[in-house]
Amino acid sequence: MFTHKKITQLNDFFLEHSKREGDLVFFYRINGYTEEIAEFIQNYYDAARKSGVIIEGKIPNPDEKNLSFYSEMMGMDFEQDREFIFHSLKKWLPRMKDYPRRNIADSISYLLDALRKSGKTESMIKNAYIKFMCWLYYKFERIVNSLGDETIPKILYEGDISYYELMLISIISNAGCDVVLLQYNGDDAYLKIDKESNFSIDLKLPDMKAFPKDYSLKALREKMKKEAGKARLYGRKPEVTNCTNAWLEGNWKEDFTGSITSRGNDGRFYYNCFCRVSGVEDKYTYLNELYQFHQTLLRDKRRVVIVDDVIPKPEPEEIRNIRRGNYQNIEQMIMDLSSNIKYTANELLQRIMVKAFVDVMLEVSSVSGMNVNRLTSRAVYLLCRLKRYQTELFSNWKMPDIGCFIYMGGCRDEDEALFLKMLSGLPVDVLILVPDLNRKCCLTDEHLYEVHYTESLEVSRFPKESAGVSIGTAAYHAERELDTVMYQDSGLYRNRQYERANVIGLRTMYEEIAILWDEELKYRPSFDVMDGKVTIPVIYSKICGVKDQDVQEYWRSIKTLITEDTFVIKKSGFIQNTTPNSIKQFATDFWKEGRLRADKIKANPQYRYSVLREEMQDYMIEKLGVLIRSKIIKGTFINGTEYTIVSTALNLPKEILRMIQKFDFTKKNPKLIYILTDESSLTLEETIMTSYLNLLGFDIIFFVPTGYQTVEKYLNEIPMEEHQIGDYIYDLNVPDFARIASAAHSSSWREKLFGKR
Repeated sequence: MFTHKKITQLNDFFLEHSKREGDLVFFYRINGYTEEIAEFIQNYYDAARKSGVIIEGKIPNPDEKNLSFYSEMMGMDFEQDREFIFHSLKKWLPRMKDYPRRNIADSISYLLDALRKSGKTESMIKNAYIKFMCWLYYKFERIVNSLGDETIPKILYEGDISYYELMLISIISNAGCDVVLLQYNGDDAYLKIDKESNFSIDLKLPDMKAFPKDYSLKALREKMKKEAGKARLYGRKPEVTNCTNAWLEGNWKEDFTGSITSRGNDGRFYYNCFCRVSGVEDKYTYLNELYQFHQTLLRDKRRVVIVDDVIPKPEPEEIRNIRRGNYQNIEQMIMDLSSNIKYTANELLQRIMVKAFVDVMLEVSSVSGMNVNRLTSRAVYLLCRLKRYQTELFSNWKMPDIGCFIYMGGCRDEDEALFLKMLSGLPVDVLILVPDLNRKCCLTDEHLYEVHYTESLEVSRFPKESAGVSIGTAAYHAERELDTVMYQDSGLYRNRQYERANVIGLRTMYEEIAILWDEELKYRPSFDVMDGKVTIPVIYSKICGVKDQDVQEYWRSIKTLITEDTFVIKKSGFIQNTTPNSIKQFATDFWKEGRLRADKIKANPQYRYSVLREEMQDYMIEKLGVLIRSKIIKGTFINGTEYTIVSTALNLPKEILRMIQKFDFTKKNPKLIYILTDESSLTLEETIMTSYLNLLGFDIIFFVPTGYQTVEKYLNEIPMEEHQIGDYIYDLNVPDFARIASAAHSSSWREKLFGKR
């Protein structure tokens, strides 16, 4: 019989018969977990799958059909004799070789004798023998027919093994089979049936801990299946891969500009940097140092791409050039889209690009909520940007060349961050400069090397030319330092500090509207600033009826809300489909293929918002896209209403545009009051305008003394809050508010809330 020996290392299990210095097998049980053990189990599972047996749960007992077949073939005779067992095995398992058959017969005889000595009856011993024979035939025939071969067969058993299972597996092991028992619950159950560990050895390795709760062979199969799927996505992998940052010395300027060949000489790697520098070391010399840094890169004939402030989004033409289809799953999408990566000048570089693309797409696909359509859009953006910059970065590339991509300002969104992650997997140094500490870069990556300086400097663009280098005065920098101290996480905000905002509806009591109406946004409930974006709580209400039928007080209460930031409309029809609109004829060009084309909008000679702050223009276009995609306006994507939305939102009255230009997301927001006293409903264009202004951050109140449905006609859903404050009154005439005396008791919000003392 084969001899059980201890291993010197886990890989001993994979030694072939002739390399084991004799008839040796290994029988171990594993009660703990390390990364090394996890890797071994995966390799052992694969070996057992190819030439062995994997048992998950118990080995099923022979059923009536199994026993009937055994009886028909072998009869029910039984002798506890080696020769009887040997000849029975020859008849029962005719393909088994004589040498392992003799070993199995000897092992069965030995164990049956042990059962007899332990007090088992003749009947019990016979039942055990028949169970062993059935198990050998139905569960382990694959193994017994390869016992004694050069490749040692494997048994992998998951769970708490029973006494008879252990007996049989020991029989097979003695004939030339390796065995591993996976015991997630520890060794207690096993030691109850093999107290002295006579059959197997407990594996002991340093730093072993309990198996993870979700660990199982089933989970391992899923993991291996996913890895096999990944391998298909990569196709033929490149022979070289990136060694990112591991070689850095710690001085980022010298690391970037030093000799490429001095970074490392292992031909399996290209050595690149992935670095973000936040703040500046010395604001008086920063720009000049960057200029010299760039000149050094050019002197060394490095291919350099510099992008300032924002990585331009792909143009429609770039997007059209990406071949894509409809995908059922993420893997299909990644595999198909990766075929867009073409670099015929260098096949190795093309395979490196494919690998980098697949790597980042697999990473982002693991994020919760990422569906195929969203991932496809992000993948298309990645491919567009790669195509845009690949010639500049990789012209005439050969190992170990490393290009350099410099981004001044930091990532504004996840698409930019994803692109830089992909670049970091290519033969490219990626440098992100964020000199202004008030600006945040949204990129996070475990491989990113970070450099932090305490001084802050506003820089609009990288100084590629000496003519563009400018230095601020000491007073200027002192003001910027004070700015940083005062306006970072302090609850204080400088003028127009933030460029992006999200609007949420503020649910209130009717009486609270007058209190909150003229307050700055930062004092309202749920106001928040996170990651450079402001959450704006706004009032969006419809007030029905007249309290106590007191018309004079009704008009006075409206007058108290008319502040310098309030635009008042006294009847419906303010905007109609006949209102002059020079944008209307271009609307179909501005919304195309499911996206708002900001570049086309801004380039159009009829575009009226170019006089506004640039960041406000971007904000307005972003919210216009939100309004269309929300489908809150009836007819959107059904009868072409989306084009009416575009033309209406881009043709706001001059007075409202001036209010938007003035809008500061942390201070008082602009306001709109609509007074609707008759049966007329808002026009489609008015409904679009009010919905759009709500998304921009306006407070909006509709005063409807009649209670009629005058606001809701063109809305798919009713987002505004409705307050019923009194009886309905009809045929009111809206007065000249300049002639209405303010209510005597309305001079203070504190008096409104607490009353006069």
